[in-house]
Amino acid sequence: MRLQGKTVLVTGAASGIGRGIALRLASEGANVVVAVHRLDERSEQVCKQIREAGAQAWPVQGDVAGVGEVERLFREATAAAGSIDALINNAGIEIRATFGEVTEEDYDRVLNVNLKGPFFLSQQFVQHCRQQGRGGKIVNISSVHEDLPFPNFTSYCVSKGGLRMLMRNLAIELAPLGITVNNIAPGAIQTPINKGLQQRPDQLRALLANIPLGRLGEPGDVAGLAAFLCSADADYITGATLVIDGGLLWNYAEQ
Repeated sequence: MRLQGKTVLVTGAASGIGRGIALRLASEGANVVVAVHRLDERSEQVCKQIREAGAQAWPVQGDVAGVGEVERLFREATAAAGSIDALINNAGIEIRATFGEVTEEDYDRVLNVNLKGPFFLSQQFVQHCRQQGRGGKIVNISSVHEDLPFPNFTSYCVSKGGLRMLMRNLAIELAPLGITVNNIAPGAIQTPINKGLQQRPDQLRALLANIPLGRLGEPGDVAGLAAFLCSADADYITGATLVIDGGLLWNYAEQ
């Protein structure tokens, strides 16, 4: 129970990787602020499972794409949970479009959720740590596409590349405060965002041929690393992107 007594705020915690992380944190003793875009049956179920694991759970609703919403979300999180020890910026979206068809609206939506949200939520967390007089941990769920090109998803790649540099800058700037900042870069993970792959067997086979371990990842594969980075075991790790992709990044060839 290496996270016993810790409280972690996880965005996008109702499904996919975020849900897997929230449940893994609870299994290691952490209390969890379940931050979601909307309160619904999924968020209620995650909170129920966290409590069944013996931890506390607080659902908080907000759209991380807007600064005002981010500030309100964090105020509600601290009002409910008190001190927050770690922040996991997991919420993210992607919108498929050729470069010539990308709209300003879609570009803004992807960049606001994937980059602006983590930027200003991290700012709220840092201010909270300063007020508490202690350090903390920030973990961003990035993507192999912070490095790897992904045709027809340019705005997504731009957002994840920006998240890489945000992490690197903050790791240096916040180190004197005792705050570590790291990215996790998943490859192809079985989540709702990749659900369509199951209906396209030819595309799935081509993808699996690029993954040396021969399978898609599971949310639990990412969750274990997130729990580690939130723990004291990772106190001397900062400014790093840790890749979880089954070997995809170094074996990939665009079809």
